[in-house]
Amino acid sequence: MSVLATTPTTPEGRTAPTDNTTDGPTDGTTGLRHGAFGNATALACRECGHQVALGPHYACPECFGPLEIAYDFPAVTRAEIEAGPRNIWRYKALLPVPSDIEESPNMEPGFTRLLKAHNLGATLGIDNLWVKDDSTNPTNSFKDRVVACALSAAREFGSTVFACPSTGNLANAVAAAGARAGIKTVVFIPSDLEQPKQVNSAVYTDSLVAVNGNYDDVNRLASEIAGEEEGWAFVNVNVRPYYAEGSKTLGYEIAEQLGWRLPDQIVIPVASGSQLTKVHKAFQELISLGLVEDKPYKVYGAQATGCSPVSVAYKAGVDAIRPVKPATIAKSLAIGNPADGVYVLDICRETGGSVEDITDEEVRAAIVLLARTEGIFTETAGGTTVGVLKKLVESGALDPTLETVVINTGHGLKTLDAVAGSVGPAATIDPSYAAFTRTEIV
Repeated sequence: MSVLATTPTTPEGRTAPTDNTTDGPTDGTTGLRHGAFGNATALACRECGHQVALGPHYACPECFGPLEIAYDFPAVTRAEIEAGPRNIWRYKALLPVPSDIEESPNMEPGFTRLLKAHNLGATLGIDNLWVKDDSTNPTNSFKDRVVACALSAAREFGSTVFACPSTGNLANAVAAAGARAGIKTVVFIPSDLEQPKQVNSAVYTDSLVAVNGNYDDVNRLASEIAGEEEGWAFVNVNVRPYYAEGSKTLGYEIAEQLGWRLPDQIVIPVASGSQLTKVHKAFQELISLGLVEDKPYKVYGAQATGCSPVSVAYKAGVDAIRPVKPATIAKSLAIGNPADGVYVLDICRETGGSVEDITDEEVRAAIVLLARTEGIFTETAGGTTVGVLKKLVESGALDPTLETVVINTGHGLKTLDAVAGSVGPAATIDPSYAAFTRTEIV
């Protein structure tokens, strides 16, 4: 029987896998090959601390809390990291992947550019601003990072189908990574998803499934399939603990690219909330390993008003997240019931940051602002983050004198409709110099 056919009890009352067998030497207990997950030692519950053996599990059997990877890190030096490949595998000692990860076909994402945003900073009144531009990943979003870690786990578990529910970018990344790895992919999306994102998935796989409903409906369907079908690795469901660790590499890269230091402030988009929590985790790991100086930093979360359950909870001063029905152009952030929302609240409050939201019109304006100041065409998630950055400065919630990083998670070519009605020709003229001069462009 496939490993993904059975597990301990899940929140839905189903069963999922407890072990797996693979070719080659194993550890004699789980059936996994030695070193299958590098320096990872167990899955630990965020809520009660209970630990279970490494496997395709995502819910604590004691309290149904979320599981995440626990490690026993060796001593790691800056020089060792810097000698690694120019992708996320330079940090493989800090990820749940084998030491031979580079030998398996994958998209080799990461080590994207960190740009000093002089023009945007001057416009917003921020003295020292950087943009971490993840739109240059293989499928043009940060999702290539998390998918690479999920794919490694799926391989080690002997999965036969690589799948996901998605708001678009994840579907693109899963479909492409599966094609590269030679594993069957099935991706599920809301049927009203932006057309470019649908095409960007369908070009890699013949198994794109559009579901009538929003992302939360798609996610529920994926959870049901994961509990019923054998051999399916849903990257953000039953291999979620491994998948989520890929977001840590954003934090590692930012610190390394800043000269092995942490920024004073960082603004991160919030969908499920996993990216924000993992960037924070990365910073804490770098501190504990002695790779960066221990210093205070503030974390800010960004949402679109049409799907802002975490921002609403933050402003209300409550800990519970009330699910909402998404209604925003920022579809990649349109998760009405964010799995890590409560942890986002904890981190933003503990670090002295906050969670803010902006309207769709502000999202559109911020997309154009970033493009016309820094030459970066971002999708609606990036527009949300830049727009929130602007709002934070204007409200006094963010200190413009401190070093600040804002994350751009995806490319604007995926969400052309968002700004198609806002930009276009400044003039349409006859092919003559006289006609040009009448435009008064110069």
